[in-house]
Amino acid sequence: MRVLYCTSESNPFAGSGGLADVAGAGSLPKALKDKGVDCRIVMPLYGDIAQNLKDQMNYITNFTVPVGWRSQYCGVFEAHYNGIIYYFIDNEYYFKRSGLYGFYDDAERFAFFSRAIMEMLPRVDFHPDILQCNDWQTALVPTYYYIFYSHNPWYYNIKSVFTIHNIQYQGMYGWEVNTECVGIPADRTKLLEQDGKLNFVKGAIETSTRVTTVSPSYANEILDPWYSYGLDTILCNRQYKLCGILNGIDVETYNPETDIQLYKNYSVDDLSGKAECKEKLQERLGLEKRAEPPIIAMVTRMVGHKGLDLVRLALDQIMCEDDVQFVILGSGEREYEDFFSYMQNKYPGRLCCCHGYIPELARKIYSAADIYLMPSKSEPCGLSQMIALRYGAIPVVRETGGLRDSIHDSMDGKGNGFTFAKYEAADMVHALKRAINGYWKKPGWEKLVKRAMQCDNSWARSAGDYLNVYQDTLCNWN
Repeated sequence: MRVLYCTSESNPFAGSGGLADVAGAGSLPKALKDKGVDCRIVMPLYGDIAQNLKDQMNYITNFTVPVGWRSQYCGVFEAHYNGIIYYFIDNEYYFKRSGLYGFYDDAERFAFFSRAIMEMLPRVDFHPDILQCNDWQTALVPTYYYIFYSHNPWYYNIKSVFTIHNIQYQGMYGWEVNTECVGIPADRTKLLEQDGKLNFVKGAIETSTRVTTVSPSYANEILDPWYSYGLDTILCNRQYKLCGILNGIDVETYNPETDIQLYKNYSVDDLSGKAECKEKLQERLGLEKRAEPPIIAMVTRMVGHKGLDLVRLALDQIMCEDDVQFVILGSGEREYEDFFSYMQNKYPGRLCCCHGYIPELARKIYSAADIYLMPSKSEPCGLSQMIALRYGAIPVVRETGGLRDSIHDSMDGKGNGFTFAKYEAADMVHALKRAINGYWKKPGWEKLVKRAMQCDNSWARSAGDYLNVYQDTLCNWN
């Protein structure tokens, strides 16, 4: 089987969020390759890509790409990284900039990128069975295939799978961009029409062979208007092609036995190093050096949908009623940054707020934490709770999206964390207090930690699910 993984970002070359992790050379594409799939990645040749990575690229070819009423230069470079073949779409006008997104001409940039992918295929002599597309930046790939390429003999019988990582971002624009850069014929514009505008994601839902999301629960949630950002009607109409596959994490990178960022390595069979990780983190962050109280941790963007409103309502209660320490790492909206800075001053030695995102510190927090709090209002998949499990920090999560699918309440002695359903501070506090009470029951807590660390959240598991969808799509979908 041949798969072209179409993405706007991929680690280690360029990334701005979770998609770069999913599409990284050590994640889903690599896991698919390990299962015998010829999986290759295509992405833009951004100016921000490190020079040492650019030095590994080889020029392949160039051609012109239709962009609305004109044609634009496109170069193709190739690199091999971690056993994966990468193709890079080159156009300095569109991609030699600082940053990946947020430009006035993003619609044109990613219309060019999507059309260039289709034009590239015969020129690099790669005929995929599956075009795996991701989010709005590559949503035009299945649309272009359906309209312009599906009847061309060279492109015969290519299937497309479109994955929605976060339905909030849809690539919605005024219709003037169609004439200027998208170039959909007038008799096909209804495929992309949504609320009087042109919607990239809506077009992908209409034209792709299958649609997936990043967790089974999220696949159900986005059928509801509360979650769908206006796409519930089309998703309900196309529900027959929709399914959810839970993401994974790179269990080699996130491995407490070998992670060089940790103060002390440890394993499910020998947890003693976790105590040293806790002590060293307390020292670094100015917390009281006490082994007894549990550390409750959050590594998160400080934005509303991460559940920080609930934390803001409940944190005083938790800090006053329980012998705990609290650590949060992240940045985002000013109101939350200011709140946690205030709380740090209010509870010196017991609470620390670290602004920004510091990867090595994040690893140290995961390894030192006893409880990991993730009370999200919505969470398509979430990776932090899986990383926390890997490092033996017990998640306390709200039952939404991928959190519902990956964390199961330990009330029956079989789960891997603590959960709550309603988006209410009282429910979160109840779940958190159950976790705190469980922490003090040491033999049972150690069993829970070991059970959590043994959970399979590897990309091998996810890749198996994707492979099943791909095989079913090739065999049963015309």
